[in-house]
Amino acid sequence: MRNLNLKQLRAVQAIMKHNTIAGAANALGLTPPAVTIQLKLVEEDAGVILFDRTNEGLRPTAAGLAFLDAAQMVEERLRLLDDEIDAIKGLRVGSLTLGVVSTAKYFAPQLMAIFKKEHPDIAIKLAIGNRAETIAGLKSHSVDLAVMGRPPRDVPLRSAVFGDHPLVMIAAPDHPLAGARDITKERIAQEHFLIREPGSGTRISLEIFLSELPGRLDDLGTEMSSNETIKQAVMAGLGIAFISAHTIALELEVGRLVMLDVIGMPIRRQWFSVVRTDRTMSPAMRAFQEFLSRKGAQCLPSIDRLYPAAPV
Repeated sequence: MRNLNLKQLRAVQAIMKHNTIAGAANALGLTPPAVTIQLKLVEEDAGVILFDRTNEGLRPTAAGLAFLDAAQMVEERLRLLDDEIDAIKGLRVGSLTLGVVSTAKYFAPQLMAIFKKEHPDIAIKLAIGNRAETIAGLKSHSVDLAVMGRPPRDVPLRSAVFGDHPLVMIAAPDHPLAGARDITKERIAQEHFLIREPGSGTRISLEIFLSELPGRLDDLGTEMSSNETIKQAVMAGLGIAFISAHTIALELEVGRLVMLDVIGMPIRRQWFSVVRTDRTMSPAMRAFQEFLSRKGAQCLPSIDRLYPAAPV
């Protein structure tokens, strides 16, 4: 593979993304025959087929996936080289792709704004997704650093806590339990829950909380695709929800939602900054991690004062 070049790797990446030669050619600004030639040269050099031709388009073989991983690592290393050269020149510049789970989107802009005041010449791209999408970004190297609640175990990662992540039960202000105190797990389990998709960090925490109640996890509740939808549904009286307290600070302040006084809650988890252990840290990544360790907790919404007050 000593004859492999960047044009060929980028052709493989484009074909993988668009599933057709024509789509790849359009993305690269080349003609379809030119992309076909690049692919043919790679396959001849490697002695393997990188894509199967199907009715749905080009599908990567195992060798094709290996090439894609290599191409992504090369692109990542070139981006890192840019940052390293800038650091050698003494320039405080660089770029960072920050991946955040959807729950963290409520405070991620604040993190970015404060960081930019300290490092105005570091460009940050924000990638918001659910837990599975954020993990996929780490696996594919499309995300440099991720902010999430529970680091996965199937990716080589280095993680660091930068703040508390309280999880609470919420309801509409006119819900029968809104003024109740010391609500038991058994009583709250009788309610209808509005929940996120399987694999969501908050859903996993709720499943753990209710796991000792026989049969309760068999029909956990109504699944919804986002925290915003869940909040609107709770306000409409369609059920209660177990949710990150950092997503509801505004609604609590204006009285559109209330936190329920459930025994054992809030459940306190942590926010983590996460990077892969098998990649070199760029100056921008190191700067952001160091910033999170110093000021990350200060950027999180403060909702302690909004917890249900103890009866007088």
